[in-house]
Amino acid sequence: METQTATPWLTDEEQCAWRTHLEVNRLLNYQLERDLQPFGLTMNDYEILVNLSEAEDQRMRMSDLAAATLQSKSRLSHQITRMENAGLVRRENCASDRRGLYTVLTDHGLETMRQVAPHHVASVRRHFIDLVPGEDLAGLRKALGPIAEHLRSQRGKP
Repeated sequence: METQTATPWLTDEEQCAWRTHLEVNRLLNYQLERDLQPFGLTMNDYEILVNLSEAEDQRMRMSDLAAATLQSKSRLSHQITRMENAGLVRRENCASDRRGLYTVLTDHGLETMRQVAPHHVASVRRHFIDLVPGEDLAGLRKALGPIAEHLRSQRGKP
């Protein structure tokens, strides 16, 4: 017989911190998305462009790109189709694995990235970095680091 334990409810301080985190996350993502709209990009588009621009030969296997962007292969496939139609990326077959596909950054995609990146960085500064006092940035990173590490370790687990 399993013993039931009381739920460790959040304290007022913990609940306030949790809800503030949720609100900041939603509002920041909303604002960053809005700031990309004039360029015809979504945050998903931008994240894919960043990953490809930083990858060797500006290409990634679709499965690796799906993992890097936390998207299902199906959802990523639809996203890549939209980006292909915009001329930002193209798909290439993988010579060593007939079932594998690469997503490759096009010249237009690279130029788009070069054009948009300064605006995106300015948006991140305006809506996040510049609002956190310099001495608190290291503390924020220190506090969030273990959470990110834990969540990365949980990927793929039931």
